[in-house]
Amino acid sequence: MSSHPPIPTRVVLLTGPSGSGKSSFAARSGLPVLCLDDFYKEAGDPTLPLVPGSSDIDWDSPASWDADVAVAAIVALCEKGRTNIPVYDISTSSRVGADTLDIERTPLFLAEGIFAADIVERCRDLGVLADALCLRGRPSTTFRRRLLRDLREGRKSVPFLLRRGWRLMRAERSIVARQVGLGAYACGRDEALGRVAAAAAGRVRTRT
Repeated sequence: MSSHPPIPTRVVLLTGPSGSGKSSFAARSGLPVLCLDDFYKEAGDPTLPLVPGSSDIDWDSPASWDADVAVAAIVALCEKGRTNIPVYDISTSSRVGADTLDIERTPLFLAEGIFAADIVERCRDLGVLADALCLRGRPSTTFRRRLLRDLREGRKSVPFLLRRGWRLMRAERSIVARQVGLGAYACGRDEALGRVAAAAAGRVRTRT
């Protein structure tokens, strides 16, 4: 009886502007999901950036996020099928616990978050990247979806959410362009589902 080497586990990085539908897409995919938002830095961290000309913390800057720990978690999932992850409370900007994500022998999983594009090159160099996708849509739709979600979940104060929302809506096209420049492929939901299905079938895309 011949034995076959185990199928290597790889990751699809899923990014896009805040409110673009990443979480709902990830849930619809049926794949295990690593939420990259859990790797935000905590309030009080002296390295947190500020919005220029404001006292608001810029939670949309990659400097507000711990890329090293996120990449380490992805590599652990690819190599071992499980890893410990922080549990982050966005409303208090703090880590409130820890959990274990176990994807068993699944050959593909999603890692979703607004900073996913910032680790495309690192994941590619490490040999764990299956694809990198950037969900895009209409800025007005994204604005409405993001605001309703953030208000429903009480993520931050209403004035902060409105200031952030208008700023992100004006910047949305440049946000997508930056994520594409970092190696993510911009597409709508249906095309993204097709690319995830291709990756799951073993037609791995390490270049866009």
